[in-house]
Formats: sequence, structure tokens, C-alpha cells
Amino acid sequence: MTSATILQQGTIHCFPVGLRDERGKPVNAEVSAVVYDGKRLILASDKPIPGEERSAVFALPMRPDGPDDRELEYFTTPLIKQAVKYEDFALTADGRHVLATTGFDRIDDVSHDLNAYNHLLIWPLGEPDKVQVVDPDPRDGVEGSLELRNKLDQGIGFPYYKIEGLAAIPGEHGDGLLLFGIREQGQSHDDFSYVSRLVGAHYEITDRGNLNFIDEVREFYAFDPGHHESVRYECGLSSLEYDPYHARLYLLTSFETEQDGVPHIGGYLWEMHLEDLHTSRNPSLVTTPDGSPLEFEHKAEGLAVLDHERLFVAYDNDRHLGLGSLDERDERHACEAPYTLLHIS
Repeated sequence: MTSATILQQGTIHCFPVGLRDERGKPVNAEVSAVVYDGKRLILASDKPIPGEERSAVFALPMRPDGPDDRELEYFTTPLIKQAVKYEDFALTADGRHVLATTGFDRIDDVSHDLNAYNHLLIWPLGEPDKVQVVDPDPRDGVEGSLELRNKLDQGIGFPYYKIEGLAAIPGEHGDGLLLFGIREQGQSHDDFSYVSRLVGAHYEITDRGNLNFIDEVREFYAFDPGHHESVRYECGLSSLEYDPYHARLYLLTSFETEQDGVPHIGGYLWEMHLEDLHTSRNPSLVTTPDGSPLEFEHKAEGLAVLDHERLFVAYDNDRHLGLGSLDERDERHACEAPYTLLHIS
């Protein structure tokens, strides 16, 4: 059984206090994606961060005493700035490239106005200026991973879906397997169910540093978090992370619901060995050291493996500003993103 101990909790300042958008409304930090590149945390908000010198994607050093938001670097390459609603990051199985996915939860086949929500991006580790779109539409002037969109349609099998997880694991023949975590699926954005599904396809990295899928997108795994007796609320998958140190996958599930007029947000952490992808075995719920379930008090959306025994969890609480036990303050500033640093044993 895997257990986790909280090492540190706090907030990261993602942009200046009081920042407002072009409509004059306060900008809120909604960090939904994070990956660790060996030195820095790369994070993304699923809402744009305005300003020519800013971006929804940014990096900061991970020091021995925690994340250091005094050295924030925004990724302002136009292709990174144009994608909207980032949901997860991953390193390729060889650790040499960063992958970033948006939610793929909306599309307009006629006008292409919503193509920014349909992007899978890749860039060499440490070189975001060399970013490329994965599986774009072959037609000139049409931006986005629209060929991938068609493949996801076939592999998921529903007209509406939302991707919130991404992980690349080693393949069996020197290639890799790219897994997408599905949180929502149904007939439309207002007629769906929360799910925890993994679909994916094998890939190779081309000579030009892009990613090429070598088979069809299909389902690899699915489970129902509600089958575990300790899960109190309906959950959907919110992040996916490969742990190369122990050859396993971590899965985050989160909930946002209301009961008797009281809102409830939170999440759970699960782990599974790679061989479980090919079985119907449920993942194991990560517990506290005393054996009780580890239930996050905030909406866990981003997960990064730091080393053999540490995980970084980022929260996207939307407009909810309460900090709970994360800080002695009652509320965060809108520019702050809450996080937790875990020790895994």
C-alpha cells in the first residue's frame, strides 16, 4: 500500500496582484497542468493570462525548500500563447521532450473559431521556442491538432469529451505509448458523465522533433472511483503522471459538487503498475500513514513526479479563494495558485 505525507503546502504567485483582463475583470490563477523537467516546474493555467510579456504557460525553479516564484518565466512563443485551456503536461518516455495538451472539449468545424482549444504541442526539453503542433490539419492555414481531434473522436466514441490527463510511457518495441485521460464524456457540454478513462496510441519522435502516431487511438483502461468505499463524492479524472522511478502511473481524480447548498471540492490520488493497463484491476487509493484515505481539501488538477519519493500537486479551485489548512490566511489572492508537496512511501 502506498501512503503519502504532506511535506509542504503554500501558494505560488503566477502574475502580479490585481491583474485585470481586457474587460477590466480580475484575472484568476487556475493552474491545471504541471510537469517537472529536472530543474524547474512548468505550469499552465487553463485560462489566459493577459499581457504581451505573459502567457498561460510559465516556469519557476524547484528549490530544496520548495518552488521559487521570484524567478517566474513566461513562455511567450506565439504557438504556446495561442492554445487555450491547457489541461496537462507530460515528458516523452525518453524524457527529452515536453508535451502539452488542451482540453479538446469544444470545436467548430465550420468557422474554426475554436481551434485554439484543440492543441497537442511538443517542444525539446528546455527549448519552448522550438514548439510544434502535433498532428495538425493538413490544409494550409488551419491551425490546431485537428487530425488528432478526428482520431480522438473515433477512439473515445462520444460527440463530447474533455481531456484532463496526459502521460507518455515506454512502449514494447522502442517506441512510446501516449495516454490521454478523459474526465467528461457524453452528448454535449451540458449532457455528460464524469469518467476516469485512458485512451491512447503508440508514437515515435520524428527526425524533426515532432510526434507521429503509429497506430489508432483506442481505450486502454477505465475505472470507477466511486467503487472505493472511501470516495465520498462523484469524481472524474483530473491528471495523469508517469513515474519512471517505479514504472507506475499516478492518477488524480477530483470532485466539485454541492450538497444541501454547500459546495464541496477536493480530490484523491491513485497509483497503478503499468501491467495493470492490460487488466481490469482497479488502481490503489493512496492513503495517509495511518491508513485513512488521502483526500485533498482542494480541487487537485495537476501532478508532477519530482524524484523517487516526492510529488507536487497543483490545485485549480476556479473562483473559490479559500485556503483551508494550506495557509494561516483565510483567502488567497486571485493571482495565487495553491499547491501541496507530498512524500510518498
